[in-house]
Amino acid sequence: MVNTKFEELMNIVRKLRKECPWDKEQTNDSIKAATIEEAYEVVDAIDKNDFNELKKELGDLLLHIVFHSIMAEENNKFNIEEVISSIKEKLINRHPHIFSDVKVNNSNDVKRNWEIIKLKEGRDSVLEGIPKNLPSLQKAHRLQEKAAKIGFDWARKEDVWKKVEEELNEMHEAEKIKSKDEIEKEIGDVFFALINYSRFLDINPDNALRKTNKKFTNRFSYIEKSLKEKGKKIGESNLEEMDFYWNESKKLF
Repeated sequence: MVNTKFEELMNIVRKLRKECPWDKEQTNDSIKAATIEEAYEVVDAIDKNDFNELKKELGDLLLHIVFHSIMAEENNKFNIEEVISSIKEKLINRHPHIFSDVKVNNSNDVKRNWEIIKLKEGRDSVLEGIPKNLPSLQKAHRLQEKAAKIGFDWARKEDVWKKVEEELNEMHEAEKIKSKDEIEKEIGDVFFALINYSRFLDINPDNALRKTNKKFTNRFSYIEKSLKEKGKKIGESNLEEMDFYWNESKKLF
């Protein structure tokens, strides 16, 4: 049944490529931004714990996988069968503790083996494979994770926090010098150290920041709504009044 449904989807997209003016014009490059957007919409559905929405968004993301593959096939680069074969081979090769006789004790062993296998596959660095355009916060987290997998990591959580404090002090020292370039560097180091500390707490920093962004949006929207109910616009208010509604919103969000 799954194969039949997948074939139907492939045939629909092929038909669109032949008959729809918009679909015919698209390239892998022209839809890449939309592909990223679809991936974020999947994440949004997960954050909302909305499985009906997740089902739909995964369908949209699958459409992009099929679309990219068919366009590549048209240019004699690869086809969807090769895409599937590639990931099948990768999963088998990188899970020797499942498909071979390699022994592991825990998930840390699995992650370490994963990075070592990738090096054997021809990569020159453990840090290869991180997308250049990955948002900076996520990229910092992935860099730290990859280095940690092969043993380049702090031994104690307490030492990581000391590093955060050290970077904060260096940031304040840079402020005294009043060099924007130095302040920027030190703020970057503070972020990097905090991201590292969140990793030791087993907290994904991107998830944490998304939740904070949502919380801020909800609370600020509450201020706007409360002022509107009083016949006021946000620009007609003052900080004292806005703070009052901000503190009120904390009981709700």
